[in-house]
Amino acid sequence: MLNPELKKLVDAGKMLPLMEAFYTIQGEGYHKGTAAYFIRVGGCDVGCHWCDVKESWDADVHPPTAIETIATQAMESSDTIVVTGGEPLMWDMQPLTKLLKDKKLKTHIETSGAYRLSGDWDWICLSPKKRKPPVSKIYSKTHELKVIVYNKSDFKFAEEHAKKVSKDCILYLQPEWSVSEKITPFIVEYVMKHPKWKISLQTHKYLNIP
Repeated sequence: MLNPELKKLVDAGKMLPLMEAFYTIQGEGYHKGTAAYFIRVGGCDVGCHWCDVKESWDADVHPPTAIETIATQAMESSDTIVVTGGEPLMWDMQPLTKLLKDKKLKTHIETSGAYRLSGDWDWICLSPKKRKPPVSKIYSKTHELKVIVYNKSDFKFAEEHAKKVSKDCILYLQPEWSVSEKITPFIVEYVMKHPKWKISLQTHKYLNIP
């Protein structure tokens, strides 16, 4: 449990439960192949059984870190910053993105959309989850819709969310890593029949990088 003063700073977005931060190559979606600095924020209650970073779920095990420290370290690595989780929108992202923007950095977020959108973002990747659907207001602001496909029922789920985003939003289907060998042929077939969709692969895992 955080002491009251720390909790107040975290609730205000002045500190964030930082799980890890690292410079690597974006492996997924529209910006795949691009160098970027990732900020992984702890805390998530969406509860995907196939999540590959379950250690991010409990915010209490990740130390509250001053956003000035986070932003300074980010600036030293890249001009493209990706905030991910966990579920980063559990926290107020406005103070962090203001600092990043003040440093002329590009701000990207990867989110389930389950919480109110906060922050100033150049790129929003929405990856909706069945257990906790996105809030309605995020759809119109989404640049990229990325649906994780674990089984064939996820195609219907993907189409339901594709109806809610803008016509300019880029649509991706991504195989869930643990079943990728089995599910990828179905995704290939689906995309060829429904070419508004593109395939996203977790290329960083093939490259054996973070």
